[in-house]
Amino acid sequence: MVRSVPEPKAIKERVEAAREASSSGPFVIGGFAVRTAMLVAVIALMVTAVALIVYGVIDTWRFLAALFDRQYVMERDEALLHAIVIVDLFLLATVVQVVSLGLYQLYFRQDLKLPRWLKIGDLDDLKSKLVGVCITVMAVFFLGKAIIWDAGIDILYLGGAVAMVIVALTYFLSRIEHHRE
Repeated sequence: MVRSVPEPKAIKERVEAAREASSSGPFVIGGFAVRTAMLVAVIALMVTAVALIVYGVIDTWRFLAALFDRQYVMERDEALLHAIVIVDLFLLATVVQVVSLGLYQLYFRQDLKLPRWLKIGDLDDLKSKLVGVCITVMAVFFLGKAIIWDAGIDILYLGGAVAMVIVALTYFLSRIEHHRE
């Protein structure tokens, strides 16, 4: 039994038919809807990050004006707290921006020219980046509270709660790394 090799024209017709079948239907419509929704989310997150940065700049300007105001003497603890709040605000803007860039990379383009630490290859990379920055934000938040705390030993409850969340997130990160191996 001798098999005949299909002609190139027949192969081209089959390929075209397969392309047409795959380019229509619920998957393309659903994929377009998902990508559009993610584009809206990416833009909203980027606008939020920019708004937080602008707010941080305005807050920094107010802080500097109050710090050098001759009629009002800012206490050391008050100045430290305000500076930590500003740092926390910019860290939060960074978190939002990292998530925005990460979602953009996951859904649209992997080849963005970004620093290595901002490269997102999969959802686990994005989770790792988000968790790492969240740990930093919580540590800065606790530091800000610890500086001005005057309610006695109750700071241990807040510190313990923050520490437990950080330990849980660190364990989560270790599981992601273990899963990759």
